[in-house]
Amino acid sequence: MDKGFKLIATLPSERDQNFLVTDDSGQQFVLKIANAAESRDFLQAQNAVMDYLAERVQFCQRVIGEITEVDGHFERLVTYLPGVPLAEIKPHTHGLLHDLGQKLGQLSRALADFDHPATHRYFHWDLANGNRIINQYAPLIEDADLRELVLKCRYEPETELRRSVIHGDANDYNVLVDPESMTVSGLIDFGDMVYSYTVGDLAIALAYVVLGEGEPRDVIVGYTSEFALLDEEREALWPLVRLRLAMSVFIAAHQRQQDPENEYLGISQKAIEKTLPRIFSDE
Repeated sequence: MDKGFKLIATLPSERDQNFLVTDDSGQQFVLKIANAAESRDFLQAQNAVMDYLAERVQFCQRVIGEITEVDGHFERLVTYLPGVPLAEIKPHTHGLLHDLGQKLGQLSRALADFDHPATHRYFHWDLANGNRIINQYAPLIEDADLRELVLKCRYEPETELRRSVIHGDANDYNVLVDPESMTVSGLIDFGDMVYSYTVGDLAIALAYVVLGEGEPRDVIVGYTSEFALLDEEREALWPLVRLRLAMSVFIAAHQRQQDPENEYLGISQKAIEKTLPRIFSDE
């Protein structure tokens, strides 16, 4: 870390290491140390999308400086966005969820004209790979009832869905909320960015809204006020929500096997196991 910065706190992350730092003037930033397996090309894609979005939306981080390599790891500095994770806000009001939908719709509209070669990749969290992931990791789920339920969540769209670059992980810890105005103040972490189903960002966000017992329709109405859904995307939306939750069960089981000390990996699992049976028949 640059000697001009002071470490304030460690921030949670699935794969990378994130640190809240401050400069001599007291301004806060996030120092991101990439996982050793992350390529420079994909980090450059993340920087490119943040630069691109800086001129189009007001709720994403901006890149400060260039990617540097330190002790075999790539480091980047990005702006710090204040706010409380959506997961820590209770209840999720109608206005907050409508605003979440609007922000996601603005993001989809902005990303419709963005592309980068590094986003055209195989990624295990990609909804387009959902069935493959479920089949691969099914043996890791010891609870037979849970395993049978999530296997039922496999889904293949009947019609080819529109594709574009998406954020890929609008979960309730990556969505930040201003607790005073009860509006979305930030969407962080483009580490799961991928060229995939355009409707994927909405489906992923809805999966976590459902876990928080919020009203999905509020999000959908807000989203479509900014970015219209095609008929086939509306039809696929709820199956993709279930698919995301099922993938989370399997991938988390695999990741906990690899890294049992990382508590972040299981942060949503109990809620998913409780909620999935309740929503499985919902449309």
